[in-house]
Amino acid sequence: MWMSAHTLAIVQSLGLISAANGAPVLVAWVLGARFARPIDAGIVLRDGHPLLGHSKTWRGIASAIVLASCVAVLIGLPWRLGALVAISAMVGDSLSSFVKRRFGLEPSSMTLGLDQVPESLCPALACALHLPLGPADILAIVLVFSVGELAMSRLFFAVGLRTRPY
Repeated sequence: MWMSAHTLAIVQSLGLISAANGAPVLVAWVLGARFARPIDAGIVLRDGHPLLGHSKTWRGIASAIVLASCVAVLIGLPWRLGALVAISAMVGDSLSSFVKRRFGLEPSSMTLGLDQVPESLCPALACALHLPLGPADILAIVLVFSVGELAMSRLFFAVGLRTRPY
């Protein structure tokens, strides 16, 4: 075998996490505002800021689950793991949005670390339930995802998939 079990598990995890986090961006690019219903239904908290914001949608969650489940099957993993990874990624992303709204930051504004760590750590931990990943592997996943997301964000901006680069 050309790849160790840990390396393969890291690559598989990164594929699932990238699919889950990339799906909402791609679907938003294709559909625009169509079918985009905010998860928080526009709730504004006492601090005057939205619970999560308009960019966290049910459509985004659904697209993350569908794409990550399909990718899981394509790479030989159970679709349920793809769905779990997607849900975990969206929980992490929603957590970072909640924190950013408490600080009054705009949706899609960049906060180094807060934008990458929760949306990669939560699903990496989910992957560790089913794949041979240890703490060092999870750390590697978070680091590689973080660097990759920053690089891909610039590319997505250049081709019009994002409205602003990180």
